[in-house]
Amino acid sequence: MPAIRVLIVDDDPLVRSALSHFVSRDPDITVIAQAEDGIEAIATVEREMPDIVMMDVQMPQMNGIEATAVIVERWPEVRVLAVTTLDGRETVLPMLSAGASGYLLKDSSAEEIVTGVREVHSGASSLSPRIASMLIRHVRDSEPAAADLTALEPLTDREAEVLQCLAKGMSNAEIARTLIVSEGTVKAHLGRMMSKWHLRDRVQILVAAAHAGLVNFR
Repeated sequence: MPAIRVLIVDDDPLVRSALSHFVSRDPDITVIAQAEDGIEAIATVEREMPDIVMMDVQMPQMNGIEATAVIVERWPEVRVLAVTTLDGRETVLPMLSAGASGYLLKDSSAEEIVTGVREVHSGASSLSPRIASMLIRHVRDSEPAAADLTALEPLTDREAEVLQCLAKGMSNAEIARTLIVSEGTVKAHLGRMMSKWHLRDRVQILVAAAHAGLVNFR
């Protein structure tokens, strides 16, 4: 199995070293480069074409939100995983809306960070329950988008059940156990939801559903 090629972007060299140490302990993950700001990150992605970019949010020159938007637009096959200390509404929603496929806090365990890289690489997302709930609340409380939110194609009953589990921050395996189906069935439902709504990953499903009022925060 080819190694997962990772670029680490953070303005603190000690954080870059620590993250590199954490993920490199997994034999299937290789850190191919590091960058200290968004501008260097974009140049490095163009040169190295990593599979995953582990992106800090607050950096000089160009922040992680701006860099993520550029990377996702230019190289949609490259996945961005936010890894940051910031968990407020001014960073979570903009970072995910920019196209990040996951959002982890730097106080996550080494195992959680490695799992996050693997989940994002597999086409899923890495979103803690706390961040998932925060995302729903922030989207619900924000102004509705200009687009007609009623235009979303309706979900089947089972897809709606998967969506509610997703809104609780559950992984595919947890959703499968909750609904007593196989993990492959869960992936198939998520794939059909992405196809219906013309989205690229689980995070975008959650954002669209929250905007449309299909998921609630408790």
